[in-house]
Amino acid sequence: MASTPPHCSITATTKPYQSHQYPQNQFKNQRNHHHNHRNQPHPQKFSFSKPLTSPSNASKHTTAVGAAAAASSIRAPISQTPTPVPSLAPDFSVRRSTRFVSKMHLGRPKTTINTRHSPVAEEVLQLALHNGQAGLESVLVSFESKLCSSDDYNFLLRELGNRGEYEKAIKCFQFAVGRERRRNEQGKLASAMISILGRLGKVELANCIFETALREGYGKTVYAFSALISAYGRNGYYEEAIKVFDSMKNYGLKPNSVTYNAVIDACGKGGVEFKRVVEIFDDMLSGGVQPDRITFNSLLSVCSRGSLWESAMNLFSEMVSRGIDRDIFTYNTLLDAVCKGGQMDLAFEIMAEMTTKSILPNVVTYSTMIDGYAKAGRFDDALNLFNEMKFLGIGLDRVSYNTLLSIYAKLGRFEEALDICREMEGSGIRRDVVTYNALLGGYGKQGKYDEVRRLFGEMKAQRVSPNLLTYSTVIDVYSKGGLYEEAMDVFREFKRAGLKADVVLYSALIDALCKNGLVKSAVSLLDEMTKEGIRPNVVTYNSIIDAFGRPVTSKCVFDVGETSELQTDTSSMVIERDIVANGTDGENNRIVKIFGQLAAEKGGQAKKGGGGKQEILCILGVFQKMHQLEIKPNVVTFSAILNACSRCDSFEDASMLLEELRLFDNHVYGVAHGLLLGYRENLWIQAQSLFDEVKLMDSSTASAFYNALTDMLWHFGQKWGAQLVVLEGKRRQVWENVWSNSCLDLHLMSSGAAQAMVHAWLLNIRSIVFEGHELPKLLSILTGWGKHSKVVGDGALKRAVEALLAGMGAPFQLAKCNLGRFISTGPVVAAWLRESGTLKLLVLHDDRTHPDNTRFEEISNLQTLPL
Repeated sequence: MASTPPHCSITATTKPYQSHQYPQNQFKNQRNHHHNHRNQPHPQKFSFSKPLTSPSNASKHTTAVGAAAAASSIRAPISQTPTPVPSLAPDFSVRRSTRFVSKMHLGRPKTTINTRHSPVAEEVLQLALHNGQAGLESVLVSFESKLCSSDDYNFLLRELGNRGEYEKAIKCFQFAVGRERRRNEQGKLASAMISILGRLGKVELANCIFETALREGYGKTVYAFSALISAYGRNGYYEEAIKVFDSMKNYGLKPNSVTYNAVIDACGKGGVEFKRVVEIFDDMLSGGVQPDRITFNSLLSVCSRGSLWESAMNLFSEMVSRGIDRDIFTYNTLLDAVCKGGQMDLAFEIMAEMTTKSILPNVVTYSTMIDGYAKAGRFDDALNLFNEMKFLGIGLDRVSYNTLLSIYAKLGRFEEALDICREMEGSGIRRDVVTYNALLGGYGKQGKYDEVRRLFGEMKAQRVSPNLLTYSTVIDVYSKGGLYEEAMDVFREFKRAGLKADVVLYSALIDALCKNGLVKSAVSLLDEMTKEGIRPNVVTYNSIIDAFGRPVTSKCVFDVGETSELQTDTSSMVIERDIVANGTDGENNRIVKIFGQLAAEKGGQAKKGGGGKQEILCILGVFQKMHQLEIKPNVVTFSAILNACSRCDSFEDASMLLEELRLFDNHVYGVAHGLLLGYRENLWIQAQSLFDEVKLMDSSTASAFYNALTDMLWHFGQKWGAQLVVLEGKRRQVWENVWSNSCLDLHLMSSGAAQAMVHAWLLNIRSIVFEGHELPKLLSILTGWGKHSKVVGDGALKRAVEALLAGMGAPFQLAKCNLGRFISTGPVVAAWLRESGTLKLLVLHDDRTHPDNTRFEEISNLQTLPL
């Protein structure tokens, strides 16, 4: 068996330091034995059921948070690195989130500070606010004898800072420090001033105050260092925060809980690797400093940003075992981590648990859950929660409005999306860049390019500045729609705005090139992207692999990497003149050329042809590069590779590709390779494990997996194997309501999956006939190519099913009212099924079999055919 590099496996749950033991029954749902659902978890993870149609029933469920404390005696330490258990990671499920945990703390009450300031300090504050910089010192001098030491000055600093008057605060600080003779009081003033400047984003000024205090002898305090660490951290300078933290030892200072909380929070905001944060936490414990709720909330924030839901659960259990109370921010941050990990059923249980602890979910809780459901493709659950919010009278904030609007836009329900816009504006919240980005993306996916143009112009007219995501979205929409000149114009505007391309924009450009067959140009752009210091992600590589796995559908043949006489035509000369006139640098030069050549060659013909050994070597090269960069392939990668196998020139080429990929991940590619070779009996147990893990994905991702696998098997004559896989998908409800005794719905299936399913369905209704039952009066097979179809299908699917039915002599004809619907009457089909030769036509076989499959065939025939 081939070895698998652990950090490359797409079935590894997390990096080693992200896997931790935690109590398994902490949120155990008491409804498990009543309901089945499409997200049945892996046996070694939490076991939860699908939420009811209305999550308002949450109060009916009992959970066992107390079990966490009981189980904590056997849990592993947070920093432990147990042996990873193979399972599909959240990365594999193509889930990613753009939400930041800072949303969790909107509305957090300010920490109450016990002040002993005098009434004189309040009088001085009013005079300071009404006087300019020049008059402030005279005010302070006149009241100097009446101000009560550092308490009054600290009050003035804090209140001036709260009003954004940082220059007056600094002047007041300098005045107070100059008259204060006690070092410890000077140190308190310095710490307060550094904190205020940090909150106002004036990090350089905060550092100047710190350096001066250190130089003059009153800054060598834990509080001054902690304040500077916090100032750096809250403004995104996590490296500087860690340096200041590390330097404390040089001054003989021992960090306290405030220091540790500040540096952990800085790490969370800066995206520091969780392993490094755990090291700081372990150092805190070994130094005898006890963590508090703020410590754990900051640690949970780190998990949230990294989608480390298992580590977040472990931290939550640690809080329980230590007897540390959880607050609304604890739960909201935990929910954010769990939602980003795609564990929505677990998130639902956590939310239900909150009320039993007298912690009421707030607008942030609901926004987090709604966003999580939306990213998991569970829009009905998201909208149910929104309705619950309205019922409970919880007012929506900007985040929840934008999340809800994004859901309606993705569903193509633009009237409802615009209603949300109007409601949002009616409540005093103006459309922002997030609002416009959601609408632009929604209209773009529906091909409504006029609306995209209108909205893009409207947002600029409303002085809402497009951001990097806006430009990436619009360029992606125009590129995929073949509007290359418009895409080039938007790119030029993007550069004029002074923005720098990121991985999202590059990935959009690479995807557009790949969809137009310009793979060489895409790879070239990928090289330039890495030279620019931009790290590709799995989406970037998936686009290139996918280009090998499907025929080009556009009308463009010209590859930027090639030379052609067409380069001298008028369009190209216009492009060259434009590049010179705009002074475009090398990177931008190439991107403008790409768009120009796409536009110039729009009327050409697409390249066609199967995949040969050269393409196989390219795919292996891409995979090797992903391995080197430790970018974990996901289910989209796997589906793209299977599609590439289906286009290989020969069975041997496809087998060779999968055999090589087994070196990277034997669990996934070993199953595909074994099924292709005709192995069944021993392999099917391993395949079942893989199917269990795919079941955790959202329905569209899972169906893409099954479609790609069955297509490959069907293409190379492993038709019985394809049928086993497709029936397994049906059993697991990958395609909902796929068949009944009267109708077979193939809307969401690929060509191979649909043909295998037709054979299985006809065998099923044959068993009904031979059991002596009548068939329904009308039988239908839907392919999704008619004007009444729910989802627009592929013309190839309709043609494939039509050819299959004709080849078997099945008595189905196209319906006159729906070109994607094949119909027949029950008696006619029953008569055909009774014919002696029909059974032989319906039973599928593999072109290649293995001797060990005999017993498995006998068992499988009994178990799968009578459905």
